[in-house]
Amino acid sequence: MNDPDDISPIGSSFESFLEDEGILASVDEAAVKEVIAWQVAEAMKTLGLTKSAMAAAMQTSRTQVNRLLDPTNTSVALHTLYRAAEVLGKRLRIELVDVK
Repeated sequence: MNDPDDISPIGSSFESFLEDEGILASVDEAAVKEVIAWQVAEAMKTLGLTKSAMAAAMQTSRTQVNRLLDPTNTSVALHTLYRAAEVLGKRLRIELVDVK
């Protein structure tokens, strides 16, 4: 019988699969937006901010806050993210990293 510790991966990684399918970039984009939406929602809960209060503090509309909190909406402007971070007492950090 084979030792489970000696098992090596068969085939390519999930990331390679997504790349082969031509959807890696869109999956990465969706994942990043989902994390940001979750982080904003959690920070709002911690601070006791409603969507209306968040919108007022950001000097924007509640509709814009809804877009920010929608994990499927990847078309949120960078400026909106910065304003949200400021209201939440956070700092937005974005970086470019080398591709493997």
